[in-house]
Amino acid sequence: MNDKYVSPLSERYASKEMQYIFSPDMKFKTWRKLWIALAESEMELGLNITQEQIDELKANADNINYEDAKEREKLVRHDVMSHVYAYGLQCPKAKGIIHLGATSCYVGDNTDIIIMTEGLKLVRKKLINVINELAKFAEKYKAQPTLAFTHFQPAQPTTVGKRATLWLMELKLDLDDLDYILDNMMLLGSKGTTGTQASFLELFEGDHAKIKELEKKIAEKMGYQKCFPVSGQTYSRKMDTRVLNILAGIAASAHKFSNDIRLLQHLKEIEEPFEKNQIGSSAMAYKRNPMRSERIASLANYVMVTALNPAITSSTQWFERTLDDSANKRLSVPESFLAIDGILDLYLNVVDGLVVYDKVITKRLMSELPFMATENIMMDAVKMGGDRQEMHEKIRELSMQAGANVKQKGLDNNLLELIANDDAFNMSYEDLQKTMDPSKYVGRSPEQVEEFLKEEIQPILDANKELLGLSATINV
Repeated sequence: MNDKYVSPLSERYASKEMQYIFSPDMKFKTWRKLWIALAESEMELGLNITQEQIDELKANADNINYEDAKEREKLVRHDVMSHVYAYGLQCPKAKGIIHLGATSCYVGDNTDIIIMTEGLKLVRKKLINVINELAKFAEKYKAQPTLAFTHFQPAQPTTVGKRATLWLMELKLDLDDLDYILDNMMLLGSKGTTGTQASFLELFEGDHAKIKELEKKIAEKMGYQKCFPVSGQTYSRKMDTRVLNILAGIAASAHKFSNDIRLLQHLKEIEEPFEKNQIGSSAMAYKRNPMRSERIASLANYVMVTALNPAITSSTQWFERTLDDSANKRLSVPESFLAIDGILDLYLNVVDGLVVYDKVITKRLMSELPFMATENIMMDAVKMGGDRQEMHEKIRELSMQAGANVKQKGLDNNLLELIANDDAFNMSYEDLQKTMDPSKYVGRSPEQVEEFLKEEIQPILDANKELLGLSATINV
């Protein structure tokens, strides 16, 4: 095992569930299910196929003789025909009707669609669990005032929970996109070598209705509503683009979240989980690096870039089929799914263990709040007889002075003291302190959180109760 390359996606990042979806077992068992669906449907539509042959195929559906297939492939250099041969060894009565009328893409492309569909279902399950945990976090901290930033400069306050709804909103958009694509996944069907179904027209002696019914039956047996209405030999590679764009969208949302957590951890306001025996640095023993969030960002970059592969591939397909898609698909599609699986496990793990340091949050907010309270202070001074324009100019001058004390001298923000000592305001320090309640400056943040969770998020969670309850274990 240690003398050849092994993908970190399988060794370090992706779950066993996602790895199975893209495993040889899943692939080749699906091939056999498709062969059974084809033969059974052909029998039901009147071709000379017996129930005994169907039963033989079903009896050996999961009993894949890999060695026979490998030996045959060395000889014929064709993976599909090698597995047809191997299946035929186990099913001597049915070997003559396996793959009847079909081309390689019947099993290859239909299986790719099925595997991507199953991958999307697992992604959806994990995405909904991340949404659930973020919703709990947003609800818990909906009224906790915190300093908001624009351009990473202090801005009007928000709440910790309101900030979390920004992460949630992006995931909700991703879920909408994912559900749309899932609802529109369709099989290639049985299209033949160039998409014309000529071989099936021959088999069914020109009966067009039976050929249409054949595809309908195959789709139903495989759990799908429909097949591509038209295609070349393959389904449009634009489908791969659409699927990987969904994964790239989730990756982008996760990346934004991880950026915010890393910045907040730098500010010592919020930290990702840090285990008792975890080492942050080989040299600096005191360090608590945001390793999980950094890994999210790293994997997210990979997923976003990899989504370019099917886009380029689909744009360069020639006429009814060309094989320059194959090697690329074998890499880009599975690896994107394995990587997004790792990202969602990390996301769930981080949200589930976020540590909020409310005293640090309050301290930083209070150090900036006097600047943000100046409009309220100015209005109070006007109510007490002051001139609005004069008050504005004085507050501007005093704010510049307080800012210089903070930035140039390293002192605390003394704006309130400066205002209290200015006779023009006719306000005591105690009067000014009354304006320093952070909750006065968060606007509708708590209400926005409540409304968003109730109106947008809770219906999703209620409709997907059976998917909730996941926890994520991080390997390293």
